[in-house]
Amino acid sequence: MCGRFVITSPPAALRQIFGYAEQPNFPPRHNIAPTQPIPVVILENGGRHFRLMRWGLVPAWVKDPRKFSLLINARSETVQDKPAFKNAIKRRRVLVPADGYYEWQDSAGRKRPFFIHRRDGQPVGFAALAETWMGPNGEEIDSVAIVTAPASRDLAVLHHRVPVTIAPGDFERWLDGRANDAEAVMALLTGPAEGEFGRHEVSTRVNRVANDDAQLILPISDEERVAEEPKPAKKTAARKAAPAASEDDGQGSLF
Repeated sequence: MCGRFVITSPPAALRQIFGYAEQPNFPPRHNIAPTQPIPVVILENGGRHFRLMRWGLVPAWVKDPRKFSLLINARSETVQDKPAFKNAIKRRRVLVPADGYYEWQDSAGRKRPFFIHRRDGQPVGFAALAETWMGPNGEEIDSVAIVTAPASRDLAVLHHRVPVTIAPGDFERWLDGRANDAEAVMALLTGPAEGEFGRHEVSTRVNRVANDDAQLILPISDEERVAEEPKPAKKTAARKAAPAASEDDGQGSLF
């Protein structure tokens, strides 16, 4: 799956790769999480455009987004059948620029985070689906879900699902929903080939969404790994109960 990702390439480089008309200037992001606005590339009026959309798709038929579970990922095998995605896969296919993502491996009862990225260091375009929810008072929410596929053998040791990445030569084919048909793009919905992506363990600082700095994607050092190991619980002697106060001291009480 994909629950956190990063965008570190300069805006000008991403504009050249994805070919959108706008010239947005945005800072690098090292810990993008669901519900946050993320850059999205769409095909509109015959050209590619840069937009910001909320990560966590809200289908158009939802009555109250506050009561609807976030759909941050869409399984490639079922996008044509699931009510939340079957219209978007035909007409509202988009790309999410990224430079890598995080996955957590369960090791000895602890989840260790890993940063996963192309071995050649190039950014990628995640396949994604978009929807616009319109409320009764005219409010709108543009939202998106990233498509996932079965992982290759080398990445499956971390998780059995990976984000679908669209090759630059297939960007136009993926984005073009004018035919209102998904059959022509279903063959693109596969995970990266074995060996295409590399990975390394990173600090558990990435677990906190509030942390967003370049140190998060660096390989964890032996010293950091030791420091992050859980500390054994200290034994404490039982404390004697304090005598009950004879009268209120005017300070109030938390309990």
